[in-house]
Amino acid sequence: MALAKRTTDPALAALELPQGGAWASEARQAARARLAEMGLPGRRDEYWRYTDPTTLISTDPTPAKVGEADDIFAGTNALRLVFVDGVFDADASDGLDESGVEILQLADVTAKDIHWVKEFYGVLEAAGQVPVARPLAALNTATATQGAVIRATGKVSRPVHLIYLRRDETAEAVMHHVVRIEPGADLTLLESGAGAARLSTVMEVDVAEGAAFHHVRLQGRDHERRAATHCFARVAADARFKSFTLTLNGAMTRNETVLTLKGDGGVAHVAGAVVGDGDDFHQDDTVFVTHDAVGCESRQVFKKVLRNGATGVFQGKILVKPGAQKTDGYQISQSLLLDDDSRFLAKPELEIYADDVACSHGSTSGAIDDTALFYLRSRGVPERTATMLLTLAFLAESLAEIDDPALAEELRDRLEGWLARHH
Repeated sequence: MALAKRTTDPALAALELPQGGAWASEARQAARARLAEMGLPGRRDEYWRYTDPTTLISTDPTPAKVGEADDIFAGTNALRLVFVDGVFDADASDGLDESGVEILQLADVTAKDIHWVKEFYGVLEAAGQVPVARPLAALNTATATQGAVIRATGKVSRPVHLIYLRRDETAEAVMHHVVRIEPGADLTLLESGAGAARLSTVMEVDVAEGAAFHHVRLQGRDHERRAATHCFARVAADARFKSFTLTLNGAMTRNETVLTLKGDGGVAHVAGAVVGDGDDFHQDDTVFVTHDAVGCESRQVFKKVLRNGATGVFQGKILVKPGAQKTDGYQISQSLLLDDDSRFLAKPELEIYADDVACSHGSTSGAIDDTALFYLRSRGVPERTATMLLTLAFLAESLAEIDDPALAEELRDRLEGWLARHH
């Protein structure tokens, strides 16, 4: 759905919402009310200082040339759900019958008056609006009609793969996914593809007691794409949430992740690897992790390689609430600048209200290590190859956050191919 006439608060308040069942209409109206109160983002907002939201909220999407479809994860035995220009394509998708998982389309469940998804749709997004407003997520909740509704009831034997294709140079896609991992269940979710000239996605993930959710996403192959993505996750006792994103291309990409550890012994990891080339490349990772239980672990690991004027942004926060003792929170954001024109802007934060914790954060920015480069060159390694090897070594810590060795190797191969073409 286009953003036409949404740039003023009166227009936001008058936003027409999609039709649906009683619970869906109520959730959309609540989201519209949140959005009208917040307004759309601007550069004066604290968490938009480093990223200009203009192209994400303008009246019409900036046209983007349709590139080659990405076949990443093609060798993975995954259950494929295909969206074309933001609309589910049943003919291109696999059958949705799979042991241990229930998969439905958002358009179908929002038409019902009663459905389990009402306990989550817009609920985690609304909770994630405090203490930092995330208006683009509220806009998505209010207007989305497309998306996947996934409920894992056991250990799902193969990944579910959300594939975003596009055919229209001016397409705008608004998708909202809801994922529920029942107690003791285990699911891997993959995402790939351009999606649209302008893409908005929200994923709400509820990971119940003792469950595990693994998320691997590739953003690539589309140099002119503009995207705003949000992931809101709630992690229960002894549950695990792990998410990794590889960003290779795109004119403007803003990935927001909001995680809340609500049960004792929960684990939440979010990581990203970014390689950007050109002064029209801008990529922003904004992460907020809240520890609200005892003995939980969180990790934020972000590595960005930038060249030819590219810009990378990292804004990450760890909030430890009173009573969240035995917290283990780790955050690292690093950039490798391959020239003097590129920029890395970082804002790491800790806010701690418990006294028995181990929390750390660090952020660095630098160039290729001359000593390491000399060592490789002195042993006959060509400079181009040596630079690529050192770049891959720099990104290795973030790739190590992927539990599945085969998926990690596939993304490493993709990185190596990208670097070989751009060095």
